[in-house]
Amino acid sequence: MNAFKNSLDNPSLQTLFNGHPDLQVDQNKGLLFKEANLTEIANQVGTPTWVISADILQTRYRRLVEAFINEQLNVSIHYAIKANGHLAVLDLLAKEGAGADIVSGGELKRALAANIAPAKICFSGVGKTEEELRLALQEHVGQINVESREELQMLSRIAQDMNEMAPICLRINPDVDAGTHHKITTGLAENKFGIAYQQAIEIYTEAHQLPNLKPLGYAVHIGSQITTQTPYRKAFSRMVELITQTREKGLSVEVLDCGGGFGITYFNEKESNPQQIASLMKSKLGSLNIQLYIEPGRWLAGPAGILLSRVILRKNNGQDAAPFIIIDAAMNDLIRPTLYEAWHGILPVEASTYKNNVEECHIVGPVCESGDTFARYRQLPILQPGNIIAILDTGAYGSVMSSTYNARPFAAQVMTKGDQYTIIQQRQSIEAMWENEIIPFQKTK
Repeated sequence: MNAFKNSLDNPSLQTLFNGHPDLQVDQNKGLLFKEANLTEIANQVGTPTWVISADILQTRYRRLVEAFINEQLNVSIHYAIKANGHLAVLDLLAKEGAGADIVSGGELKRALAANIAPAKICFSGVGKTEEELRLALQEHVGQINVESREELQMLSRIAQDMNEMAPICLRINPDVDAGTHHKITTGLAENKFGIAYQQAIEIYTEAHQLPNLKPLGYAVHIGSQITTQTPYRKAFSRMVELITQTREKGLSVEVLDCGGGFGITYFNEKESNPQQIASLMKSKLGSLNIQLYIEPGRWLAGPAGILLSRVILRKNNGQDAAPFIIIDAAMNDLIRPTLYEAWHGILPVEASTYKNNVEECHIVGPVCESGDTFARYRQLPILQPGNIIAILDTGAYGSVMSSTYNARPFAAQVMTKGDQYTIIQQRQSIEAMWENEIIPFQKTK
């Protein structure tokens, strides 16, 4: 999705509100996120500030659970921590019953810190280090998704050395095009992820022969922000064929990890429907007599978060040119528009702003990069210095991808529940950015 579309392609404010029923404008309080007063949060906590809604997270997780219950399908949900790994988010989802999908030793320790049971943790990733694999075995994670023959052999040696049994699934690359941005597709043969489909049974057979490995089955993940069922249908069909052929060779397959990638509505995409996903999995996989896993991340967290920012100034480049609205959030806070040309909805926060005439403008940050742009040719009520805006659908791949580029501190983070809010991460001080830096070779007096 291109963040820099012509204004004619952009949805109206009313269309944005129609697609985001958790947002509404109160004539006295301004923009509300569920019941939370965003004007109050911005004024009390400052900007930029991330806001994550506990209510929305819980509601979306429960929608997923209900969909699989309706289909009488045994599915274990492992939240993809890479989407948003804040301990407050992990704690909330753990209490709802979620496990975790992790891709690093750091994420493993985060999951454990949030009291997610090791048995409910799946360890994915194409480049696990020996240290990370040792940690996973030491903590007895439920499953390690192996992505190559080389990793399989390395894991066997490590497990032997530790006198542990390593529970594994082979992550298979089904060579299916997810139809999403090329930087977030993972299921094509040209991508770095997974074992080639044609090698799957051969390597799965080897897994049964290598010492200290416990093969459980297969895993598949074809990409992120997938909004149609066709890629899943193709991938699941390929996995059914593979599981059938594997069992015909006398090898047990107990688990199929179906990955995640369920899409949300940023621009005009149709959000993945949990009931449709559950129905598809039931129809394609229900007869396999197998334990199914899914790994949602963005779908759960994305719509549950927004980024609050304040206008620094208006920069006019001539009478007929669209003004640049320079805000105090930047690409170091939210990098998705720069990295993926991603489109995010933007709404004014104060009620009074909605009374202004609408103009075409560019929303940009203060970082010294032309790529520090959030929106081009966006139709918004006239914004003045000091006005507050909300950048929508930033609960996933937002704060977790932040940096301190240009010596800009990490933003504050807030979690809301009902009309209450709690600071879950204080704004970083400028001095804290270099407190662990060391200047070498200094002369002593």
